[in-house]
Amino acid sequence: MPDEFHKPVKFPSRVFEAFHGGQDPAEASRVAHQTAQALLARVRANPEPVVVDRLVAYTDEHGIDAIAELWARALPKTLPGALWRIYLVRVLIRQDPEGTSYLFQRGVDVSRSIDPVVAGAELPTGPAEIRELADRILRGAFEGDFAGALERAAAFCRIEAAGCAEVADDVERTEPERATELTTRALRFSQTAGELGGCAALWRREALE
Repeated sequence: MPDEFHKPVKFPSRVFEAFHGGQDPAEASRVAHQTAQALLARVRANPEPVVVDRLVAYTDEHGIDAIAELWARALPKTLPGALWRIYLVRVLIRQDPEGTSYLFQRGVDVSRSIDPVVAGAELPTGPAEIRELADRILRGAFEGDFAGALERAAAFCRIEAAGCAEVADDVERTEPERATELTTRALRFSQTAGELGGCAALWRREALE
């Protein structure tokens, strides 16, 4: 991932790599936690639809620059780390709804878990349905069960990882480079799913800071 974000940002598959910058780590951590706590507390205390709408659509207008500067360096299992990952998932979906929905549907087809139910996307899942899912996950973080929103995002990531792995197997012989890229993406989605799930568990114990 490049050191500088530009607006609007278009992320390649390596979006799950660490974001590096020159800000003092302690100060960056303090600001990340304070802004995440203040934003979530204020909106959840009075979730006016127009405010939630603006927060959900923020990256559509402004790119993900400001959010990345605030929260991308936060540790994974923290409140700012959780918010960063939910916003990032939405950006990935909105950036390529066709490709994302295809991989999601492939993941659903091979799933033997309740993840499709937890994620809550309409089936079969096309571009419109996957965009709607992205918005509902982020909206739920501000006006619904925050842990539930994190669990839905985690389920989405696990399904997406399964879809990536399935397609990677399909193209391994004919397109080895694409297979490698998809396998790497599957690992990143799996890692992100674990981080989001961990955040959900901490939130339910009132221990996510």
